[in-house]
Amino acid sequence: MSTKKKITYKKAVQELEEILTEIKQGEIDVDKLSEKIKRAYELIEICQDKIKKAEVEVKKITENFEKSD
Repeated sequence: MSTKKKITYKKAVQELEEILTEIKQGEIDVDKLSEKIKRAYELIEICQDKIKKAEVEVKKITENFEKSD
């Protein structure tokens, strides 16, 4: 779980893209495929979480901006 706190959105996307490239090119050994799929799922969750947090922050900022007018 600590990985979720330390990895940036950009790094998560880059790692996810690398995993997808490996899968598409058939570079992943079948024995490691399950590990890569699990990691991809974790990365997707991280990205979704960061997007949701950013949406909340943007909403708060825009609401405060509208109130100040």
